[in-house]
Amino acid sequence: MSAGITTTDVANIIPVLPRGVRLRFDESRRQWFLLGPERVFEPDEMALEILQRIDGVSCVETIVQDLATTFDADRDEIATDVMTFLRGLADQRMVDL
Repeated sequence: MSAGITTTDVANIIPVLPRGVRLRFDESRRQWFLLGPERVFEPDEMALEILQRIDGVSCVETIVQDLATTFDADRDEIATDVMTFLRGLADQRMVDL
């Protein structure tokens, strides 16, 4: 983490899909896709669980807590996985943090 940024700051980040990026279900392929300008990602099951919780209102902490509860998993492990995933998408400009 960068100097001056705390765990609380990260937990309060509200991820959003930027303009032009959409999570869509392709009925003919029976598959979810994250669509962006000149990009298409086929998320795995866990990535999809995270992406479906990005609503522009829920902060990272809310998403993490919901996933930890839903999957009865360790909250800290989920938090690490979620932030790693979101940072990767942010680097590709597929999510805004």
